[in-house]
Amino acid sequence: MSDAVLSRETNRRQLQQIIAGLSDGVILLEVDQSIIWANEAALRMHGVDSLEQLGGNAEAYRARFALRYRNNHPLEPEQYPMARVAAGEVFSDVVVEVARVDDEEQRSRVHRVRSMVLTDSRGEAESLVLIIADATEWASAEQRFEKTFNANPAPAVICRLSDLRFIKVNQGFLEMTGHVRENVIGRSVYEVDVLENAERKELAIERLIEGATIPQMQAELRLPDGGTKLVIVAGQPLDMHEEDCMLFSFTDLEPRRKAENALRQSEERFAKAFRLSPVPTLLCSADRQQLIDANDAFLQTLGYTAQESIGRTVAEMDFFEDKRATSQIFDMLEKTGRIESLDLNLRKKTDERLDCVLQADSVSLQDTPCYLLVLMDITERKRSELELVEAIEAVMKDASWFSQTLIEKLANAKRINTGRLPDASFTDLTRREREVLALICEGLADKEIASRLNLALNTVRNHVSTVYSKLDVHSRSEAMVWARERRLFVG
Repeated sequence: MSDAVLSRETNRRQLQQIIAGLSDGVILLEVDQSIIWANEAALRMHGVDSLEQLGGNAEAYRARFALRYRNNHPLEPEQYPMARVAAGEVFSDVVVEVARVDDEEQRSRVHRVRSMVLTDSRGEAESLVLIIADATEWASAEQRFEKTFNANPAPAVICRLSDLRFIKVNQGFLEMTGHVRENVIGRSVYEVDVLENAERKELAIERLIEGATIPQMQAELRLPDGGTKLVIVAGQPLDMHEEDCMLFSFTDLEPRRKAENALRQSEERFAKAFRLSPVPTLLCSADRQQLIDANDAFLQTLGYTAQESIGRTVAEMDFFEDKRATSQIFDMLEKTGRIESLDLNLRKKTDERLDCVLQADSVSLQDTPCYLLVLMDITERKRSELELVEAIEAVMKDASWFSQTLIEKLANAKRINTGRLPDASFTDLTRREREVLALICEGLADKEIASRLNLALNTVRNHVSTVYSKLDVHSRSEAMVWARERRLFVG
């Protein structure tokens, strides 16, 4: 063996020792595309354990591994990295998806491949090298981003900063503007101007050129049909495929603009409905609780005139019998924005008392926060309820001939009409629910009850939940106390 050959073999062994432990995969080939060596990383990236499993040469490799570009197009034989480097081509960033032909269940991986051609002292190709980086996780993250971006209903486009051309657009933007994808992708920000008539357009363009964040600002997008759409636009720099890009996101202001127009058109109708309503209603400012308006029903019910009411605060009017009611009402409105139903006593100008139910809500009139208070007079209803309670009490004084169930129902009706919550009744429980309650009182757990009654565990849990609901209790201990107070299951 000549000195030159020995030297070449020595150099190759040294090179193999150096690169064997690298995290990047390395495959060495002869000029004729024979595979002569691969490090552990390269084997692992292909999902094999030995050099033989890669194949003896490029042709055998193609029989074992199917390569596709990221756009899902399969590589032709001459496009495989091995064929390209054998043809003397030096490339730096080829991204391919690699799948085992003989094992479809094995997950495909994404490789980022670059090449080297090692030459001898005469400058002739001596060895070929493929250097592989595992880009599977990167590709997976990119795929998740793509899926999220496309599925996000918030309108968005992405432009490449190097040439200010759009490279991605989601369905939300297409639906908002009426554009089709082909009319956006590849077009520049000057052709599809997302900053048209922006409030601070000069600042936005300056930030776009710098690749810096573009703050939210109002703009008007020109639509394909010749119309325009009012939006809020903002820009966020990001990196895609190792390229600097800008993500533009949008908020459609057209619904708000239409709502504002509709509100202005409906204010007159609101005012008319407000005045004609037969229910006492008043409108006051949120900040000072000052009466802005009161309808005729309110004025007539409480005995005031408009001159005596408009401009005064609710506290100054002093028509709530409870002095604390005013502050409590507006504290609730400030916290929750509305009041569903609140029993109150009103005092008329003549000092006569009224029972009422208050309902209130937050409204905005000409951008001024207000409260709308509706006061329903229930004085007659209260009087009727009290008469009903008195009748029930009279009947129950001699209830020896009533059934226990009927007595309990009368007692419940009395509690309801006197404002007290009804007590639960043992007779409201089914036979099975009574059995479950009895075993709860014995201290048995759900599994033990299921075994005792020969029921499924889930069935027992459903019974326990129903018992809790009917008795208005929230735990086993509460259920036991409820039963003990009624002397159930004693002895």
